[in-house]
Amino acid sequence: MDRAERSRLTLVAMSLGFAVVQLDVSVVNVAIRPIGDALGGGVAALQWIVNAYTIAFAAFILSAGALGDRVGARRVFVAGFALFTAASAACGLARGLGVLVAARAVQGLGAAILVPCSLILLSHAFPAPADRSRAVGLWAAGASVALSGGPLVGGALIAALGWRAIFFINVPIGILGIWLTLRFARETPRAPDRGVDVPGQSAAVLALATLAAATIAGGQGGWGRPGVIAGYAVAAVAFAAFLIWEARSARPMLPLGLFRDRTFSSAAAIGLLLNIAFYGLIFVLSLFFQRDQGRSALATGLAFAPMTGVVMATNIAAGRLARVAGPRRVILLGAVLAAAACALLLGVGRSTPYWAMALPLTMLGGAVGLIVPLMTSELLGSVDRSQSGIASGTLNTMRQTGSVIGVALFGSVVASSVSGIAPGLHEVLGISIALLLATGGLALRMAGRSA
Repeated sequence: MDRAERSRLTLVAMSLGFAVVQLDVSVVNVAIRPIGDALGGGVAALQWIVNAYTIAFAAFILSAGALGDRVGARRVFVAGFALFTAASAACGLARGLGVLVAARAVQGLGAAILVPCSLILLSHAFPAPADRSRAVGLWAAGASVALSGGPLVGGALIAALGWRAIFFINVPIGILGIWLTLRFARETPRAPDRGVDVPGQSAAVLALATLAAATIAGGQGGWGRPGVIAGYAVAAVAFAAFLIWEARSARPMLPLGLFRDRTFSSAAAIGLLLNIAFYGLIFVLSLFFQRDQGRSALATGLAFAPMTGVVMATNIAAGRLARVAGPRRVILLGAVLAAAACALLLGVGRSTPYWAMALPLTMLGGAVGLIVPLMTSELLGSVDRSQSGIASGTLNTMRQTGSVIGVALFGSVVASSVSGIAPGLHEVLGISIALLLATGGLALRMAGRSA
């Protein structure tokens, strides 16, 4: 087998790894009601099913890249895929919420390993810049399809086989991905000087977990309870400790100096705020469709189809628009469109027909599709090429942190509503409008060279 064929099959393996990670970000949302019906638990338990995965994903992704450099990316990628696959099987077999949440956290750890190590292996499989660019584009496109199609795939699997199928489907994918990697991917050179930042990593996990726990608990029993206040205090101390350690570390997990660049810091903040709004809304809309409107998992997946289906089209259109109007203006346009879509949804209630929601949902998905690729390219373009890996990891961390906060915060707002999901949905739509308009302001703050 020649080198080109081996590289193409390595790309297939890496794409499977990234696609399955992205699939599990979105597929669980349509399973919220079936899982709740089968295993019990209120909104807080359902929030943890989503957030256990995202917390581990966000907290460990930067360290996973360093571990791949230190030990060998192929070895670490295979271990991460095996961990993700085993955890997926454990999710499918779970007989209680505690086991499911724990298995989801292990899934998230596996996901955090897969993403950076797949990029490292792609870089070595395609050393020529043009070939590498095409390979990364295909790798990212496959993940976008998986993320966008997650709700529909999940709904179809649940309708045909039950909610456990959304986890069991990962097992054959994982086995195929591991085999392809062992058979065709070449191991990367080791870099023994690249260590894992254990103190920084520990502080990051503690900060994210306690922030999510306090927010979820606040929505359940009141924001002024001593336990909730203590949780926020621990999160604040852990976050401060993380920043202090990273600022003083000779080999920081997150080089804080990157944030001195206006474009980098603005793009990272956009990633955080956009994910708070978008993924928080996905969670609440899933509850609304299934609990207030009584839709099945399949019908909920179909309800999300226009929103997620348009993302790929606007991903492609974003680059063309940016060449004409400039990235900052296109990101601003996307932010305004997304805020307008949320405003159009403010009047929905239990009896609102789906056709009245289809247009704003499609607008929302299209707007996100405009923002994400340009936000990513602007952030990567603001750093030296040698720092692209850490920059990409930072953006992923910020985005997944936003997802954690969005699900915790928006779910808590809904949980505190006593008259159904719809009143809470109206509140979180108002919050989303403010966050999305703030992303537009951040776009204008980017350096003038991007305009």
